[in-house]
Amino acid sequence: MKGIRSGTMTEYKANIILTGFSGTGKSLVAKGIARRLNWNFIDTDEEIVKQVGKPITEIFQQDGESRFRELEREAIRKACQQRQTVIVVGGGAVVAPRNYELLAQNGFIVCLEARAETIYQRLFHEAAYDSETEIRPLLSGDNPLENIRRLKASRQPYYANADWTVHTDRLSISQVAEEVLRGWGLLRRFPFASLRASAHPRNDGEKAGNDIDKDITCEVKTATQSYPVFVGYGLLDKLGEKIKGAGLSGAVNIISDETVFSIYGAKVQKTLKDAGFVVNSFMVPPGEATKNIDYINRIYDFLVEHRAERDDIIIALGGGMVGDLAGFVAATFLRGMPWIQVPTSLVAMVDASIGGKVGVNHPQGKNLIGAFYQPSFVLADVQTLTTLPQRELTSGWAEIIKYGLILDRGFFEFLEGNAGKLTRLEPDVVTQAIARSAAIKARVVSEDEKERGKRIILNYGHTIAHGLEAATQYKRFLHGEAVAIGMMGAAKLSQRLGLLSSDMVKRQQSLLQRFDLPVSFSKIDLGEVTKAMELDKKTRGKAIRWVLLEDIGKAVIRSGVSQQDVLTVLRELTEP
Repeated sequence: MKGIRSGTMTEYKANIILTGFSGTGKSLVAKGIARRLNWNFIDTDEEIVKQVGKPITEIFQQDGESRFRELEREAIRKACQQRQTVIVVGGGAVVAPRNYELLAQNGFIVCLEARAETIYQRLFHEAAYDSETEIRPLLSGDNPLENIRRLKASRQPYYANADWTVHTDRLSISQVAEEVLRGWGLLRRFPFASLRASAHPRNDGEKAGNDIDKDITCEVKTATQSYPVFVGYGLLDKLGEKIKGAGLSGAVNIISDETVFSIYGAKVQKTLKDAGFVVNSFMVPPGEATKNIDYINRIYDFLVEHRAERDDIIIALGGGMVGDLAGFVAATFLRGMPWIQVPTSLVAMVDASIGGKVGVNHPQGKNLIGAFYQPSFVLADVQTLTTLPQRELTSGWAEIIKYGLILDRGFFEFLEGNAGKLTRLEPDVVTQAIARSAAIKARVVSEDEKERGKRIILNYGHTIAHGLEAATQYKRFLHGEAVAIGMMGAAKLSQRLGLLSSDMVKRQQSLLQRFDLPVSFSKIDLGEVTKAMELDKKTRGKAIRWVLLEDIGKAVIRSGVSQQDVLTVLRELTEP
């Protein structure tokens, strides 16, 4: 899924295929490449317009999207019968598995990328950059920029399957064409090498095809740091080369829990030593109860004993607890050390490892002591989920479902349609879900690193969840279990306040239950829960800022929710 596909070299390079969102310059770039290679040029959207005799927008409006997708499949089938042709496909074409497989068998797929803000400017103010001047219905609402972000995020996991990616934000049409041809040229020289890379504008002398660019699913770009998120099968074997590719060279200090280290410790140590790194390791007991100042001090002692220096590296190998603990150490020891997230739990892969929130618990509340400190990169090896205890795995689905509920209705529907495959850990579908979740989280974090604005919506369900965890001394619930219950509380509160329909509440509950997540609790003092909730980090002016829903995919923030409404909902969540 992430490397050069099988087939002969002659078959594989038969065509060059450009995909990507509208506004990335696909048609103009393709025409330029076709002229330079003396190849043919086909734009499947243009072929559809010629066949039907009306613009794409009218097809959508008059015949519906399903009819357009039928026409698109047929246009792609015909285009793929050509050879030595530069083919441009619509931005949503690769989402359909049949289209992707056909394109993959008949060409070198290049994704043209750009930030949502860049696309907005090009589509609405600089249409000359791209021949796709017609604005699709999904991009013509009251908030087109947000529509672009949402639609682009839903497609990102599919764009990530391209063989080569060119980031076009600061490149001219001719420079983009050069990058496409560079990737195609590498294929001709190294036909069996992995070419999935992000082609960013580089400084003179920067090494082309740097290993840090391979396997990237998305990037987090904040005011303090930008870093990639790698998602795929078997990535632990590449950890050493990824560290070198990131320009890090100090001794490596692995922080892990005893359970995870017993499974993956030797493997990670070997790949790091084979790459030439000095490796030290420190293990802590598993479980949220370990995430406290006492264990922070023990790790400090370990680093002092090994004479750790500021350029040395900390690796968090494990779930969210390990990431929070190791990240806090990295942020504070020697006033900051580089660190890497290597999540091995589902909840850590899609949530805890992305965004740089690190810290420890206080007896009075979860994560009250912490910092924002971004890692150098995140590497999620999906294969590690196969050794995850079933309860831990189940817990992780809560965070994935959350992304669909708050930001991406299409993703929520994807989860509804693939629940069985996901719970069976079918590799392709699970990788898609993790990649899409990571891309959503990365986008929100990039817009709001310090949780001053939009990032708070990621805490849907977490206010009640943190109250439940603290009230039970972090011993009864796994984090995702508490979040699932908390989301049900938030949905019921949304309904009580007149924001959300009862049908949507039932639909949320149904999906949570299909993933075997809890939706209620019993035998917990509600006074202890509300006391812990009042200490939650999302309070402002002593009032809790609640993340609620107006619809699936549409979260809102509300303050001033009455204590009586909250208690009523908590009682509804309590099993008889």
